[in-house]
Amino acid sequence: MHSDHPAGGPGPIHPQPRRDDPEQDPSAADDAETAAHVLHSPQTDSPSFRLAYADTEFLKRQELRPVRLQLELLKAELLQQEQGIDSTVVIFGSTRIPEPAQAARDLTAAEQAAAARPGDPALARQAAIARRIAAKSRYYEEAHRLAAIITAVSQRNGHRDYVVVTGGGPGIMEAANRGAFDAGGKSVGLSIVLPHEERPNTWVTPELSFQFHYFAVRKMHFVLRARALVAFPGGFGTLDELFETLTLIQTHKVHRVPVLLFGRDYWQRIIDLDAMVAEGTIDAADAELVTFVERAEEAWTEILAFYGETPGANPAD
Repeated sequence: MHSDHPAGGPGPIHPQPRRDDPEQDPSAADDAETAAHVLHSPQTDSPSFRLAYADTEFLKRQELRPVRLQLELLKAELLQQEQGIDSTVVIFGSTRIPEPAQAARDLTAAEQAAAARPGDPALARQAAIARRIAAKSRYYEEAHRLAAIITAVSQRNGHRDYVVVTGGGPGIMEAANRGAFDAGGKSVGLSIVLPHEERPNTWVTPELSFQFHYFAVRKMHFVLRARALVAFPGGFGTLDELFETLTLIQTHKVHRVPVLLFGRDYWQRIIDLDAMVAEGTIDAADAELVTFVERAEEAWTEILAFYGETPGANPAD
């Protein structure tokens, strides 16, 4: 695995205000320049004297939550607009599913530890979990290949349509961003501040790497441009994103898009949609909002079929 990113790429995504453009407000730059020359005094050193937009502690106040929500929504929206991104394919799944080689190493270590202490139930349980993870590690390769297939199409019109977007983390998300990178294209990472994730995976396109504090705004960005949602086996976060999207589709808050679940065996053990239909809590048509797939090529064919395209066509045209 290499971590070098392509040289070059697009220009700056934060254009400087033009002084001759009446639509641009130069006051912020002027204020900052003026503030740098203000003489120090008890008054000017007071936090109350700071410019509101430069006062981090002020922006963190509870009363400023609506402003922070708006800023998080606008920043990712405006920068994606500047990059020309019109539509995306969302790919997410467990952060705990590594590439097969790593899963095999983890399994060997867990089995050796369990064999060394055969009476330890915790080690036996860890070995059993490692075997389950190793069996699911094939999905890392499927996510990588699917992202590469999609990105090959996205490149045809300058990454306007069908841009791969993930949560920016490890595991399945890393595989998808890596697949887009290996295909020579761009991908988006919508990261969120979490205690166990220090940084985005290294395969996210740097100028399309975003960080959120609010889950709600992050989830909004997942669906705003989505033309398909692909869910690999995952935990609470994956289920959260999946059911958020299904609820929005069911209630007609968004247009219907293909929702693909990789791994029928996994998902039918985790979610019993037929039972929900039988209990009367969803309609039979609601259960048909999802499609089970097993291979990357199958998933891409399903997406194209949904939009009336054929595998040989360019859906971006």
